[in-house]
Amino acid sequence: MFPYKTSIQFDRNSNQALYLQLSNQIIQFIKNQTLAPTTKLPGSRTLAAQLHVHRKTIVACYEELLLQGWVESIPKKGTFVHRNLPVLNQQKLDDTVLSDLKMDTGFSFYKNNISPKSLAKRKEEFLYFDDGVSDARLTPMDEIARTYRRISSKKNVFEHLSYGSTYGNDTLREVLVTYLNATRGLHISKENVLITRGSQMGIWLSSQLLLQKDDVVVVGNTNYLSADITFLNQQATLERVLVDKNGMQTDVIEKLCKQKQIKAVYVTSHHHHPTTVTLSAKRRIHLLNLAKHYNFAIIEDDYDYDFNYNHAPILPLASHDTNGNVIYIGSVCKTVAPVFRIGYLIASKEFVDEASKLRGVVDRQGDALLELTFADFIKSGDLDRHIRKVMKIYQQRRNLFCKLLKDELGSCIEFDTPIGGMAVWAKLNSKYSWATVAEVAKKYNLEIGNWQRYDSAKLGHNCIRIGFASYNEAEIQELIHRFKKTMEETMEMYRCPQLF
Repeated sequence: MFPYKTSIQFDRNSNQALYLQLSNQIIQFIKNQTLAPTTKLPGSRTLAAQLHVHRKTIVACYEELLLQGWVESIPKKGTFVHRNLPVLNQQKLDDTVLSDLKMDTGFSFYKNNISPKSLAKRKEEFLYFDDGVSDARLTPMDEIARTYRRISSKKNVFEHLSYGSTYGNDTLREVLVTYLNATRGLHISKENVLITRGSQMGIWLSSQLLLQKDDVVVVGNTNYLSADITFLNQQATLERVLVDKNGMQTDVIEKLCKQKQIKAVYVTSHHHHPTTVTLSAKRRIHLLNLAKHYNFAIIEDDYDYDFNYNHAPILPLASHDTNGNVIYIGSVCKTVAPVFRIGYLIASKEFVDEASKLRGVVDRQGDALLELTFADFIKSGDLDRHIRKVMKIYQQRRNLFCKLLKDELGSCIEFDTPIGGMAVWAKLNSKYSWATVAEVAKKYNLEIGNWQRYDSAKLGHNCIRIGFASYNEAEIQELIHRFKKTMEETMEMYRCPQLF
């Protein structure tokens, strides 16, 4: 019998809920085979009594593990560690490994001799389909401005007004280490952190170091277009892998690895862009094992980590990586507002050092005062408070948007309600074309936008992303009203071809 009472430790001073502390510890026991597949977990009352917590804490923990795919519930028998989880091949985390963690890289990349140097306007009457962005009106400008003014008025502010490090501001790097280790389960130090101007810079830097002409990078058959463009700019070869309800099909990636050398796999594991699906626990472990075995990099773009409505955020691939295969990229741009170009690239020290040299070529340094402002914004808890506030608002907007979309346009639009993020992946009835819809929509002051960007692989899936977070409830109702009018006219045109 596994000694849960002596093996589980709670930090009751932590901001993290007890059920999440418990679920994360159980995940670790599953990963290292302490709790093997098919192991039966104790009943909720039994475990609650052993750990001296409320039974609801255990129930919430088991629900979280079930949602993430680590356990399975068998009626009248109990809760068991999922039988189909593969073993994660990783180094043992002894004291030696921990001291050298993230220093050695588990994949090859191209180095260079670069040395660090010292040195469309929107119409007001229109409503727009966006890609899923935050509502800038909810930005906590008073808190950010107050912090910026306080930092700018310090006597030593002049130290930050000259050239600084290409790695980014040291204070922000240190704050991010604490924050990301606590919230995302990472095991990093300052040497693993490079500050960027948003996620796109992290993707570009990674592609520059990983890819040359004809190198193979694996992406989803639907994928974030900006990432595709970045890789193609390196003259890399894109190998597209099917994405289903459980994310990228890692079995297909394994077959590709046996046929050709893979340099990198690009994945948006939390909410796949554009379809919003989550990479399952089984496939996460499989992908990490493949990266270790075949020595390729995983570029994990965690652009949408903070917004989850049905369960707690799922720990990123980077939190399970002890082999140095994952390059973890994120930002505060979507969380707060796109104008604040504060992002980060997390990788081995070796890779971060090279990325820092390259970053200095295209962007000598970031905005030190803004980086200090966000260091304070994160450390003070203002960021977490902002996330909690907008999460409730975005969830309400998601619920209203999906209800209206289903009620008013269910005959021509198919979609699944997303469990997180800020957009819906919507499929238009195959009878109709987005090209026609986009033209008709303009009559009703509705702009569909560049719908072609969601099908760069030319699959003909007839789907686009429609954001809901940036609209308040009245605007959502008006958006759906105009969309309904658009579709009514479009359907009439298809019934009467002479109208074309």
